[in-house]
Amino acid sequence: MSWLRQHVWSPYLVGALLGVLCWFAFASADTPLGVSTSFVRAVGLAEQAALPEHAAHNAYFEKTKLKIDWQFMLVIGMFLGAYVSGALSGDRQVESVPRLWQERFGSSVAFRAAAAFVGGATLMFGARLAGGCTSGHGISGALQLAASGWVFFAAVFVSGVVTTMALLGKVRGNV
Repeated sequence: MSWLRQHVWSPYLVGALLGVLCWFAFASADTPLGVSTSFVRAVGLAEQAALPEHAAHNAYFEKTKLKIDWQFMLVIGMFLGAYVSGALSGDRQVESVPRLWQERFGSSVAFRAAAAFVGGATLMFGARLAGGCTSGHGISGALQLAASGWVFFAAVFVSGVVTTMALLGKVRGNV
């Protein structure tokens, strides 16, 4: 079990385990791996608890049923898995503002939090607009040899490089 304490796992092992998880998702629930709908359902469940009449008449929630399913539990498992992994490896750094961010944008915690929120909201908007997230389009789509999954991966890679260069530029000779 010493492999659980490693700071970096083999990408081949992780890729194989992710493939097994995808197979399990198809075999047990007849659905591809994906998590973005779970976040929308979490908001809907909170809305249902606070404003049940409003949630009951929401057209989106009529189409996307508010429920806690295996994908919802997968999101919880991702948070727990990240915590356990960090605890076992001893690689838990708590930084409000990472060094790289400080060098480029300063040390304001509020600005860092606002940028993280805007980035996350933009990502979620894009995932909902595209009808799925990285795991849904990229991993599950590529696993099924869907052309859209491969186009998605190429677009993510290119946009990631362009965004990184635009935001960070060259930092000490590294991108």
